[in-house]
Amino acid sequence: MMDPLLTQAAQLAAQGMASGAIYGLVALGLVLGYKATEVMNFAHGDVVMLSAFVAWGLITRAGMSFWLALPCVMALVAVLCWALEAGVMRRIVGQPQFAGIMLTIGIGFMIRGAVSMSFGPESRTYATPWTDRSTEVAGVVLSSLSLVIVGAALAVTLLLYVFLRHTALGIAVHASAQNQLAAYLCGVRVKRLNSLVWALSGAIAALCGLLLAPISLVDLSLWTVMLKALAALVLGGFGSAPGAIAGGLVIGLVEQFAGVYLADGFKDVMAYLVLIGALVLRPRGLFGDAHGRRV
Repeated sequence: MMDPLLTQAAQLAAQGMASGAIYGLVALGLVLGYKATEVMNFAHGDVVMLSAFVAWGLITRAGMSFWLALPCVMALVAVLCWALEAGVMRRIVGQPQFAGIMLTIGIGFMIRGAVSMSFGPESRTYATPWTDRSTEVAGVVLSSLSLVIVGAALAVTLLLYVFLRHTALGIAVHASAQNQLAAYLCGVRVKRLNSLVWALSGAIAALCGLLLAPISLVDLSLWTVMLKALAALVLGGFGSAPGAIAGGLVIGLVEQFAGVYLADGFKDVMAYLVLIGALVLRPRGLFGDAHGRRV
């Protein structure tokens, strides 16, 4: 029989990897949007929150199954993000990055207000095919939903890697991220590509909302997951897709262990303490490139 302390540590590690995988996926969506438009989408967390509420409405109000609601929510949110980029963000092309940041913050507040008026401020939840199910591995009881979340994060990361590295469209995304003008002169339809990347980022955010909501409830505060995702993004290396996932896993693990082994309140601030330490010791992050400048 496994030692109780080892059993607890293994369960905490599994829970930490599950929450960290969500942080990593949210950070991955932020990376995609930033690479496409060079604007950090601060409404991304609100898109995650919106996806959770829409999923709740389809599953509990409309009686739709989880497996049918999943592609529906991802498609709806992808269309919304495509429309936001094509109809709103495209209007400020050429403006300072600060304009884009303020615009996305404003969009986030609008989404939050619309959700509050449409669904109300109450917390709620919905069942998934893995609710109240667990799997025993080497004497450690693991939540089936936690295992599914980790598996989904790995699958999405692998699919994105294949898409970005081994398809013509993915290579075009890389080219546009490096130099939009040069990509346009080579025949890449940069505007349509940017909208497509935002739609893809929205679909990932929808998946995060669907998987995160059964753990942390469907609530307006769900948008704050983006704050942890930003910490993961900087920790992993700003602009690095593998770094986003790695940073998310580190943040998730640190949070879980701090919540048990450290004093009350440390769990909520450990992500940012780790971030500060990383910025001091390794400013470019775990997988970021070093960019120096002589002055």
